[in-house]
Amino acid sequence: MRSGELAALAGVNTQTLRYYERRGLLTPPPRSPSGYRSYSDDAVTTVRFIKRAQDLGFTLDEIQDLLHLAGGGPEDCDAARALAEERVTQMAARIADLQRMRRSLTELIATCERPPAQRSCSILASLQQGQTR
Repeated sequence: MRSGELAALAGVNTQTLRYYERRGLLTPPPRSPSGYRSYSDDAVTTVRFIKRAQDLGFTLDEIQDLLHLAGGGPEDCDAARALAEERVTQMAARIADLQRMRRSLTELIATCERPPAQRSCSILASLQQGQTR
């Protein structure tokens, strides 16, 4: 199938396919005599795998590792599990950071409830001073 067909079936654009090829995530397909790329049906599975892994928060480097593991045996399952556990740990840290930022902004917003004559903008002052709570 041609690039446009693959892109449509996998839910990406053709530039994404080319990028995946450059990154080594998608095997460059053979070309027809007229120069068109000719992808196999397996390419749809590969691109969908990449997109699902991205939706779960994996980086393209991690996805490359997962693609190598996908064809393996039980030991590869252990390696995939270790990658997933590391991703969960990183996500938990990011969630904690986001919650801290939310609390800080919520506290700063609350100071805006004062009467206009009795306040200065603590949000702007905090940003100017580089302070967060």
